[in-house]
Amino acid sequence: MASKTNPIAFLKQVRSETAKVTWPSRRETMISTVMVFVMVFLAAVFFFAADQLMGWLIGLVLNAGA
Repeated sequence: MASKTNPIAFLKQVRSETAKVTWPSRRETMISTVMVFVMVFLAAVFFFAADQLMGWLIGLVLNAGA
């Protein structure tokens, strides 16, 4: 069983580990954010087009038997 850590010691460890993190620059963050929005937009357009195409094809198949 793991031993319990003192809350003060735990917070010191967290602060120490956080200081080791390499944070992205503002520019890197903005570029990443824009890329996420672009990819979400492209995925939305793709899935909308695929949905419309499949709906049209299914409509053709269902109406062909009538």
